[in-house]
Amino acid sequence: MTMVRSLVLFALAALAEIGGAWLIWQGVREQRGLAWIGAGVIALGLYGFVATLQPDANFGRILAAYGGVFVAGSLAWGMVVDGFRPDRWDVIGALVCLAGVLVIMYAPRG
Repeated sequence: MTMVRSLVLFALAALAEIGGAWLIWQGVREQRGLAWIGAGVIALGLYGFVATLQPDANFGRILAAYGGVFVAGSLAWGMVVDGFRPDRWDVIGALVCLAGVLVIMYAPRG
């Protein structure tokens, strides 16, 4: 159950961070205004909070593993929200990153 909780928290953190960055991007680059930028800043703050809920207490481990989630999540966000079409190298890279997440977070430790 701890692993499932951890994976759900990683997904929520990705949604908050990637969504927040996207909102700021839209506010600035697409000139949608301060409300979009403000919503993005709030979402990024929520990301920081969600990351603290991970069962593992090691900040470095959590942030390193989340990096892999962020890579894969960013590509998925781009596909769903912006119509981005990753090539096979994008997909392979994301899978390598996710494998790294599994090793960093869930490898047996003595």
